[in-house]
Amino acid sequence: MKNKKTDWRAVILYLLGGFLILSLFLPVKTGNQPKDTAFSDFLNRLDKGEVTEVVIKGEIIEGKFKDGGLFKTQALNYPNLVQDLRTKGVAIKVENPAESLWFWNLASQLIFPILFFGFLWWMLLRQAGNANNQAMAFGKSTAKPLVGKMNVTFADVAGVDEAKEELKEIVDFLKFPQKYHALGAKIPKGLLLMGAPGTGKTLLARAIAGEAGVPFFSISGSDFVEMFVGVGAARVRGVFREAKKQTPAIIFMDEIDAVGRHRGAGLGGGHDEREQTLNQLLVEMDGFDPKTNIIVVAATNRPDILDPALLRPGRFDRQIVLDKPDQKGRRQILDIHAKGKPFAPDVDLDVVSRRTPGYTGADLESVLNEAAILTGRFNKKIITMAEVEEAIDRVMAGPQRKSRVVSEKEKNIIAYHEVGHAILSKLLPDADPVHKISVLPRGMALGYTLQLPIEDKHLISEKQITADIIVLQGGRVAEEIFFNEITSGAQNDLERATSLAKKMVCEFGMSELGPRTFGKKEHQIFLGRDIAEMKDFSDQTADAIDTQINKIVAACHEKAKNLINANKGKFEEIAKVLKEKEVLEGEDLKKALKGL
Repeated sequence: MKNKKTDWRAVILYLLGGFLILSLFLPVKTGNQPKDTAFSDFLNRLDKGEVTEVVIKGEIIEGKFKDGGLFKTQALNYPNLVQDLRTKGVAIKVENPAESLWFWNLASQLIFPILFFGFLWWMLLRQAGNANNQAMAFGKSTAKPLVGKMNVTFADVAGVDEAKEELKEIVDFLKFPQKYHALGAKIPKGLLLMGAPGTGKTLLARAIAGEAGVPFFSISGSDFVEMFVGVGAARVRGVFREAKKQTPAIIFMDEIDAVGRHRGAGLGGGHDEREQTLNQLLVEMDGFDPKTNIIVVAATNRPDILDPALLRPGRFDRQIVLDKPDQKGRRQILDIHAKGKPFAPDVDLDVVSRRTPGYTGADLESVLNEAAILTGRFNKKIITMAEVEEAIDRVMAGPQRKSRVVSEKEKNIIAYHEVGHAILSKLLPDADPVHKISVLPRGMALGYTLQLPIEDKHLISEKQITADIIVLQGGRVAEEIFFNEITSGAQNDLERATSLAKKMVCEFGMSELGPRTFGKKEHQIFLGRDIAEMKDFSDQTADAIDTQINKIVAACHEKAKNLINANKGKFEEIAKVLKEKEVLEGEDLKKALKGL
């Protein structure tokens, strides 16, 4: 649609055209204009012989004085006027006013209305044509080919080596198709990139565009969704039509779950515009000429809600999963995002990679960017490890809340609460080691204890889960032992501990109920979220599950209490140091926990 500036220009042009037509039919007056003169003054000057010539147009008299001045007056009832003019020797000319204005009368009554309504009709036709073009534009593809505009290559992507190898093969196929055709190989119809948000799906697609050097059509799944029925299907046809004109080519569809959801899952039960769009997409992908060299690359973080027809061989032949990077991958990603940033010698990216388990590529980019922003805020020229550590905390838990005032009593409770977590992490061999303890409010937390795994975990044992539950109980147990009261500060700890215990019983088969699972999640695909958990067990089994969960949580609570009671002296010593320094990490933390 046209923007406001273009609309105003059109209005101005129309107005100028109208004024131009009006000006054609208005009499143009040039030179000296006659001066309105009273009839009595005209008679006085006539008596003095100062009038040389007159033109009589009915009751209007125009003329010229001896001094060259022009005059115009309206004759009153003066029957001897013509005789007096002749007596004074004035040249007289008489004109019929109707005859002098015949052309303007004709123009105003016939020609001007015809031209005006013709101009108005032309404007209406023009506006109707623009509206029609805009309506037809709804069905046009919004995807535009990008050739040579992407400066991202596979060298700018790290932490997803397997995915890069798969995509390098596709790029090679597009560059040298004859090598594969000679072996009887067919080009893959599509690649589906699946992974959590921030794992680099769109970045990989940009790298494909930068490496392949072929037309790259990028479009989002939401671009196919409009208020008019049939527009989505028309746009699907449009983007594939444009791609076929410029083969070999790549079509990238971001967030394909916007149009690729499972059919038949609509809430209304009637015809769904999304389904029509999906049907057209299925037809286009399966109707390729094998030698057109067009590949569809799609990205989604919800592969579970996609229609099975999209995932079958012949459409999305390859499905590439992008996991969160491991420590090695995080190190490589940090190297990429560290380029161009001045770091101090104390910044160790190996430590940063170990301290950020579970972070995606987008999270790591945000950490280094946040560190650079903090450095600029403090008017420093070089990024130090202090800014990097603060950036990690900000990304993980939010900014530090320096304005929140915490009383000495609450600060004392928070310190003992956090030391409870830290001591249990140190005493339990299956728990992750402590990296940092803080009693400074950050985000929604009044204090926090940061644990870091020694290595990335892909499997978790029963002992490790039990140790995690015990550590989570540490804060609540410390409040019970040292203050003989409990607070709301352990709410999140209890929630996580209960969730872990429930998973042990219902999902992992780690209870006395045996090696089986309980409950099946049911989700509404149209909404794209879990809305219920189907109960596939009896009421007696439900009671047994509750009993097992309570038993696990109670046993871990008792274990935490025994460990803290056995180390009361060391506990109070560490709590005192934490209250003084507010933050314990590095050598200070090692010194405080020494002897446990």
